[in-house]
Amino acid sequence: MSTASIPLPNWITYGLLPLINLILAFLISGLVVWIIGENPWDALVLLLQGALGRGEGIGFTLFYATNFIFTGLSVAVAYHAGLFNIGSEGQAYVGGLGAALVALALDHYCPWYVTMPFAVLGAAVFGAAWALIPAWLQARRGSHVVITTIMFNFIGSALMVYLLVNVLRVTGKMAPETRTFLEGGQLPKLDWLLALFGLKLGAAPFNVSFIIALVMCVVVWVLIWRTKLGYEMRTLGISRSAASYAGISYTRIVVIAMLLSGALAGMMALNPVMGASARLQVEFVGGAGFVGIAVSLMGRSHPLGIVLAAILFGILYQGGAELSFDMPNITRDMIVVIQGLVILFAGALEFMFRPALVRLYLSFKKS
Repeated sequence: MSTASIPLPNWITYGLLPLINLILAFLISGLVVWIIGENPWDALVLLLQGALGRGEGIGFTLFYATNFIFTGLSVAVAYHAGLFNIGSEGQAYVGGLGAALVALALDHYCPWYVTMPFAVLGAAVFGAAWALIPAWLQARRGSHVVITTIMFNFIGSALMVYLLVNVLRVTGKMAPETRTFLEGGQLPKLDWLLALFGLKLGAAPFNVSFIIALVMCVVVWVLIWRTKLGYEMRTLGISRSAASYAGISYTRIVVIAMLLSGALAGMMALNPVMGASARLQVEFVGGAGFVGIAVSLMGRSHPLGIVLAAILFGILYQGGAELSFDMPNITRDMIVVIQGLVILFAGALEFMFRPALVRLYLSFKKS
């Protein structure tokens, strides 16, 4: 019997197996660090100290993790419906336009807690709108959503550059960006949250969007595992023919799943646009849409797993930046290599050790 068909307990599938993959990724990363002449253990200690050793580092780590939670959820929702949304990057970019327009319109008149719900809605609507055409092309014309969403990333980037240079740029300024939002258009920092643990946030832009991201995790969990729509999405993701036999509309589910996925990606813009820079800038997404693919894969497309994987990548981003200062031989490119190894073993090779774990599990079960 093939080991692929033998079920394993959740603690192995969702706990032990990802942990083994992560350890192997770090072992090979350590080997690379050793080859370039640095001490792998010292590098690991510096990385963890930079990311988790003080309040400001933790703030930056959670700031990055917030971006990855949104984009990871975006990829996961589409994945449950059998779709591979590669367009979270572009959807987040366009979602930033929706959030910025709300902030620009309301920051003179409303406090942040009034502006925030409209900004969330604006980011979600703009992100969903950017996912609509690829969704329709997949559902009605059979155009593969991977190809169309990749293309829409480039279209969205070009559109945003045009708008920031020619429409939204402040008169007399060279930088392609909007004006700075007033206090009513900015999300406040969560310094009080870290203060509960005796930590100081410092300059880290850790803000209220983190709480919004956690709320979205709960919403996605309820949607996917506790609603009829979620059941239909998971059915379609497992078997299109079974979904059709059950009377589930392929077109409807594909469009809804992609709209939800695009909305979640669009909400990622709240963190850098209204939380960090308080203005809309070029390339504010910074690759978070693509990192969300790895985060979703590592988290097994489950909200809890996505949060943990997002924090891991937040540690790599923040700790890697600190590490490159303390160990000049380990450049930012080296940190990208480490991230790539984590993605390789936790994503592409995630089931490499499964046959061995199945044999071990069966042998212990028999004894």
